Amino acid sequence: MTVSDKLAAALAQRNVHYGWVVVATTFFTMLVAAAALGLPGVLIVPLQREFGWSTSQISSALALRLVLFGVLGPFAAAFINRFGVRIIVGVAMSLIGLGFLGSLGMTAPWQLLLLWGVVVGVGTGLVAMVLAATVAARWFEQRRGLVMGLLAASAATGQLAFLPLMAWVTERYGWRASVLLACVLLLAGAAVALLLMRDRPSDLGLPPYGATRLAPAPAAGISLRTHMISPLATLREAARVSVFWALAGTFFICGASTNGLIQTHFVSMCGDFGMAAVAAAGVLAMMGAFDFVGTIGSGWLSDRYDTRWLLFWYYGLRGLSLLYLPFTDFSFYGLSLFAVFYGLDWIATVPPTVKLVAERFGPEKAGLVFGWVFAAHQIGAAAAAYGAGWARTALLTYMPAFVVAGVLCLLAAVVVLCIRRAAPRGAAAAAA
Repeated sequence: MTVSDKLAAALAQRNVHYGWVVVATTFFTMLVAAAALGLPGVLIVPLQREFGWSTSQISSALALRLVLFGVLGPFAAAFINRFGVRIIVGVAMSLIGLGFLGSLGMTAPWQLLLLWGVVVGVGTGLVAMVLAATVAARWFEQRRGLVMGLLAASAATGQLAFLPLMAWVTERYGWRASVLLACVLLLAGAAVALLLMRDRPSDLGLPPYGATRLAPAPAAGISLRTHMISPLATLREAARVSVFWALAGTFFICGASTNGLIQTHFVSMCGDFGMAAVAAAGVLAMMGAFDFVGTIGSGWLSDRYDTRWLLFWYYGLRGLSLLYLPFTDFSFYGLSLFAVFYGLDWIATVPPTVKLVAERFGPEKAGLVFGWVFAAHQIGAAAAAYGAGWARTALLTYMPAFVVAGVLCLLAAVVVLCIRRAAPRGAAAAAA
């Protein structure tokens, strides 16, 4: 009998569903993976000092990583369906760890591109938002919105919450010590997942949370090729619907204005204005705390209000906060105000966007369609990561990139209001 079998039996005696253990395990796994994803943001300056690489050279690797993180999302679902959650999580954590360990001995930019761009990008792509969607769909008949909000919040919170610690370790012991610390966290995440994660509630003889019957077993004998073709077929269908392009376009802007820009370059930009890396990372951690509240609150609001208007306010306020950033004088007080307003909607756009996808494309296709919308998010993040790095190298300032991101967010606020109200379910299904 495995650890998960024993724990499930003990929890059942206390009327606690094992799905909550799976949620906690997934939360920790995504938190650790997101922390590793955010680590390079505090290492740009140390790498420049040691190797003499330009910001644009380093940003190229980070941009490639963000592209792979997003584009692999739809295919990660196929791998999970074919090989199971535990195996894919274990492989993902191993790839991320190997990418970071290999970087300890790198001496050339192409090695950074290979290790932090390709290897880490593939690893993080396997534990992207599709993992959260899979867990919520398989293990919960009720409370799916709450579970999705919690797991979505873990992704952004992990990217930001660990940064002050990483920055302190880097400042005191060097960037290699931070990389080793990230590898220890990844090892812990892999160990927890292998011990406690189960693929489906039926593996433990349980129905999903809130259901009374066991979920039907997946069809046997489906080849990996069939699994891999389904995301491409779904993309072809979705691309014929204008709503898909509106959501993909606004999510492109979402990625460009969050992890592509703030997560990657905020610490370095604050350094240009004389703020220490540890203090700047502390501001990012503050954003992470407010994001956790904002994303869960956004899920609650999405069940009650027009999601188009929610997205209008989220993108609009984010754009205004980015345009306000140059006027903060980069004092801790001014940046704290920015962190509060910006942090509240860091990933608050996810729940209403997921709901819009489900309304327009139906529950059966929602996961794969959202996977492609999320891919657009990460392509936007990659564009901003490289573009801001290029601006710093060519113009000696990050500020134009932040102003452009603010203007794009205001444009996204207008675009979401152009999406027509949802048609009745029958009409929507026919359109999809």
